[in-house]
Amino acid sequence: MSRRTEIDVRPITEAEFPDWNRALNTGFLRPPAVAEEQLDARRNEFVPGRSLGAFDGDRCVATFRSFDQELTAVGGGTVRADAISNVTVTATHRRRGLLTRMMAQDLAAAKERGDVVATLIAAEYRIYGRYGFGPGTTMTEWTVDVPRAGLDPRWAAPEDGGRIDLVDGADVRRLGPGLHERLRRTQPGAVSRSAMWWRYRTGVVDWNGSPWTEPCYAVYRSADGEVEGMASYRTDDRWGDAKQPLNTATVDWLLAVTPAAERALWHYLCSIDWVQTVKSGWRSPDDLLPDLLPDPRAARITTQADWLWVRVLDVARALTARTYEGQGSAVLEVVDRAGLTGGRWRLEAGPDGASCVPTTESAHLVLDVAELGALWLGDASAVRLAALGRVREERAGAARVVDALLRTSGRPWCPDMF
Repeated sequence: MSRRTEIDVRPITEAEFPDWNRALNTGFLRPPAVAEEQLDARRNEFVPGRSLGAFDGDRCVATFRSFDQELTAVGGGTVRADAISNVTVTATHRRRGLLTRMMAQDLAAAKERGDVVATLIAAEYRIYGRYGFGPGTTMTEWTVDVPRAGLDPRWAAPEDGGRIDLVDGADVRRLGPGLHERLRRTQPGAVSRSAMWWRYRTGVVDWNGSPWTEPCYAVYRSADGEVEGMASYRTDDRWGDAKQPLNTATVDWLLAVTPAAERALWHYLCSIDWVQTVKSGWRSPDDLLPDLLPDPRAARITTQADWLWVRVLDVARALTARTYEGQGSAVLEVVDRAGLTGGRWRLEAGPDGASCVPTTESAHLVLDVAELGALWLGDASAVRLAALGRVREERAGAARVVDALLRTSGRPWCPDMF
């Protein structure tokens, strides 16, 4: 068995790309072999220096990839993010510190580039806290019992003068990016999408080698013809013994920049002939969906979990990039065992802006950088984290002061998996 020091962790070369992808598939429990067309598709996302591999001899046994991303902060400003994905360690090489070495290399490079945060979607909850990541957003999935929902079964068009049109993948690639940009500029926790995202989600590019089945795409246009919402969904074909339809519509994704668009798209999905169940896909935890139904109990939560994890790389820039609904100040002592950021900071914040500067004043609240990542987008509560023993008050009531500053009236949401 190889010793840890014999395993080389480094950016992969173009020649090592096929072996790296084989290790990636193995780690995600997919068939290891990668067809040439999938390799060609994945090469579109290959950036020299941003894909790391751990090599035992000439065999790749761990994978790690990062890429540039913009993340929307509270208030609509954006920050540069180091988006992390494709993280695997082959089962034969676990517990040797390979992820720690890859993570350290990547975060150090991100800090050097000037990225404000790093982001990821965690497959397993317990891995990433030790690297300074905290769960910054949550996602919820609902399953709607359509007959119980109480919607008018005769519904055929939005009452506001808008319309629903079914379109194809080419229309989605033409209309979707602009719609998504409008949404992400106002939604804390949303992230940028590349042109490749739209090509992959409409079947132009085969990244995984899975057979492509065209979904249905619905677009909502307002009364003046502006595209304000879009959904991708799939339906099955299931019937009961008495020749009764039992079909399900499963939403891949749904974007809406106005409540009218959101209402119209959900009503449309719940009005499709034969559809008895609608699965919402991964939504914001305060999505309008349940309360758009006459009987909100018809929408039961089937999944609720952490989603986007945030790792702050620059405390001052992160805290001044976002807006604040209230006025106040706090001295935060941020502990970062990796030494990338941290220290003691005085935050002065209000509706007109914020300053965050190093200070020698006594701390009001002491917290790990992972807890700051959980708090930064406004979803987590410092009071709750204090009750859990994950932040420490050095001044009585400090957690409530921090909550009054950081928490938001609307919850953050990341519509994307990456």
